[in-house]
Amino acid sequence: MAPLLLLPLPSARPVSRPAPRPCLHLLPFTKRRRLPAALRVQCRAEKGPAAPPPAPRWHAVLAAAAGLYPAYVTAGASVAIARPEAFRWFVDMAPGSYTATLSFIMLATGLTLQLKDFAALLRDRPLAILFGCASQYTIMPAVGSIISRALGLPPSLSAGLILLGCCPGGTASNVVTLVAQGDVPLSIVMTVCSTLAAVFLTPLLTKILAGAYIPVDAVKLSLSTLQVVVAPILLGSSIQTAFPSVVQFVTPFAPLMAVLASSLLACSVFSENFVRLRSTIADASSVNGDFFSGDIGVVMLSVILLHFAGFFVGYAAAAIGGLKEKQRRAISIEVGMQNSSLGVVLAAAHFSSPLVALPPALSAVIMNIMGSTLGLVWQYITPSGPENETTDIHNA
Repeated sequence: MAPLLLLPLPSARPVSRPAPRPCLHLLPFTKRRRLPAALRVQCRAEKGPAAPPPAPRWHAVLAAAAGLYPAYVTAGASVAIARPEAFRWFVDMAPGSYTATLSFIMLATGLTLQLKDFAALLRDRPLAILFGCASQYTIMPAVGSIISRALGLPPSLSAGLILLGCCPGGTASNVVTLVAQGDVPLSIVMTVCSTLAAVFLTPLLTKILAGAYIPVDAVKLSLSTLQVVVAPILLGSSIQTAFPSVVQFVTPFAPLMAVLASSLLACSVFSENFVRLRSTIADASSVNGDFFSGDIGVVMLSVILLHFAGFFVGYAAAAIGGLKEKQRRAISIEVGMQNSSLGVVLAAAHFSSPLVALPPALSAVIMNIMGSTLGLVWQYITPSGPENETTDIHNA
């Protein structure tokens, strides 16, 4: 016997059920104001614990000011060209001033990172992090070596371009990734991992690729990288863990202070090299009437090509690797934007020719203009598809 199927009769009165109450956070602001007070309280209770209070407005002001990093570098470079003596006070204290400034930048970076958060990110995104760091230390060093040979750069400039390509990802990449709607947590952890790996990989790759041009002391490069990069990051992270209440007040200022210090460092080195190359530029202009016909033009072209290749090949490699759109953007920006400040410090401290520092110094200006432009373009191209609604890519 077939089971009895119970259906309501057509004449039966429908069962009365209470009308569903609209949830407060799903309503527009204009309708939200018209809800009774009791309903607003009930909706908040159904939604769960109350959200933390919004950050003070001055936090947003500081964050917006830190996001103007490309503008600071561009303005500083303009001052360096018009009045290079404006940075003389800082240049005269080099290389000690360069080293101290970069250490301060890394300390500020460490203050924003807790060790437990770093471990959690490593656990959640191992494949994407490994892919991004591998791309960082394969694409850029190889492209730097190829470009220096193709353009026939002098030995000192070739070494500087290769050193720039062997540097880790820059902290400005995190801001650009945020603007580009990329995976910001992935960008941050890739920056930290590539910076920690720079202790070994930057000297080793520079020795292999640039050793044919000028002598490279890999051991001293490793020690300098350890002192000015890794130690301040670990110190800042330890302070964050040990004194959270103190760091909570200082943290909103850390990104802006790091950005200003990085801008000062890059523009000071640029002004120092611009003074040395002023005669070359004048000779080229008087002969050919073209500013970009001398060595400075070739160096600028090489730096532009290096960063363009980093953005393009980094994105293509991430796409071929099957990563999602947000992760592709993060890896593209991370690969294309280098820690030019580290390149400047290492070049000034370990190479006799001052021209070795020129490609990293120019990179600080060119890279930020290119990166911020790419970020603004991607800002208006929203990643589509359900696979981009989350940044959890440990299964990627």
